[in-house]
Amino acid sequence: MLNPKEILKMQGEAKRMQKKLREKKITGESKDGRLKIYMNGAQEFEDIYIDEEVLDAEDLKGIKKRMKEAFKSYQKKLQKEMMSDMDMDSLKKMFS
Repeated sequence: MLNPKEILKMQGEAKRMQKKLREKKITGESKDGRLKIYMNGAQEFEDIYIDEEVLDAEDLKGIKKRMKEAFKSYQKKLQKEMMSDMDMDSLKKMFS
């Protein structure tokens, strides 16, 4: 069983990790680059870019398709970021 001091240490480490994730800015984009979503590493939406030509087309189906592509792109980039940032020493500290 964890004592209160250990719990506080883990909570502090979790807050630092969350802050670090929020500082990461990741862009996902559709295959044609006409729609981009801007999110952070904590998977919070920040902004979106939609090319005017896409909006002029009034093609809701096309916009939805591009949104899915952009989100998949974001997810792949986020996974790569998470793997590159995964530091075994910091994980060990968090659980020791």
